[in-house]
Amino acid sequence: MENLITGIQQIGIGVVNAGEAFNWYNKTFNLNIPLFDDVADAKLMVKYTDGNIRRRRAIMALNIAGGGGAEIWESKRPLPLAASFEPVFGDLGIFAARIKCQNLGDFAYANGLKAVSRPDGKPVVWLKDPYRNVIQVVEDDSWFKPKASNTGGVLGAVIGVSDVEKALPLYKEALGLHEVIYDKTGFFEDLAELGQNRSTFRRVLLRKKENDAGAFTRLIGNVEIELVQALDTVPRKIMEGRTWGDLGYIHLCFDTINMDILAARLSTFGYPFTVDSANSFDMGEAAGRFTYLEDPDGTLLEFVETHKVPVLKKLGWFINLKERGTHKRLPNWMISALGMGKVKPK
Repeated sequence: MENLITGIQQIGIGVVNAGEAFNWYNKTFNLNIPLFDDVADAKLMVKYTDGNIRRRRAIMALNIAGGGGAEIWESKRPLPLAASFEPVFGDLGIFAARIKCQNLGDFAYANGLKAVSRPDGKPVVWLKDPYRNVIQVVEDDSWFKPKASNTGGVLGAVIGVSDVEKALPLYKEALGLHEVIYDKTGFFEDLAELGQNRSTFRRVLLRKKENDAGAFTRLIGNVEIELVQALDTVPRKIMEGRTWGDLGYIHLCFDTINMDILAARLSTFGYPFTVDSANSFDMGEAAGRFTYLEDPDGTLLEFVETHKVPVLKKLGWFINLKERGTHKRLPNWMISALGMGKVKPK
């Protein structure tokens, strides 16, 4: 399984203004490379948009230091809806993005934040973006260009589930996040920052170390997903009454190198793809094949097999991975060239 999922490609974040949001993520986390900035109709996602074709602007923001990207997503038509309630830790769905960091103390000090201890004693920082999306910043040891930035890109997510035992076969076995960093139940002091340290949760942190195959595995690095089950409160679905593309975290996307084999693997666990772009989708600046499935609580997980990536758009330089082979690692100099596309925050 390790040769199918290479890591987190991106997390989809629904916002009201993609340009404004990109600037904030650029300033705060040095997610300063807009790999693509595209306006298009999401025709293949009508299953999850009540039959409506959403027109959206999407900006894929990367950090050359390492980690997955943030796909900053602005629905142009229809206008996106916000949740009718404030999601809390343990609610069902993607509650928080996990951003990787080298020195968390430095990040906390620079941003006037407080570092607290997570269940295994390691430091963590909680904050929110301007759109009230919760972000968890944690230390990690997988870096492509560590001197480029103290912070990196997306390491994973915090996902609320109704039953951890039902979710583990998908996340741990089918997706290959075999390493259990902790599995603890009780009250947790780090949740005081969220006002929930007096509620009981089961928390399971899963990890998958940097893959040994895949074009961008050196850049993507490790994967961490924390599954959270509320035990003394009744969780709500974060996307309750809303559809894919509305405000908040809309999906978690995994980079994959052989979609057909992955499809067969996931089907054996009872998770067939619910959306499949088939041979390829073309976004003008990037292309590939994407698929979706739902976890046991309906949280949307996306998988992308990348076929074309823009390196230097001004010079018309694109990498054709379909011809080269998606399993082969790109040389470091070629990945480094992505950094030439970075932009300064405004």
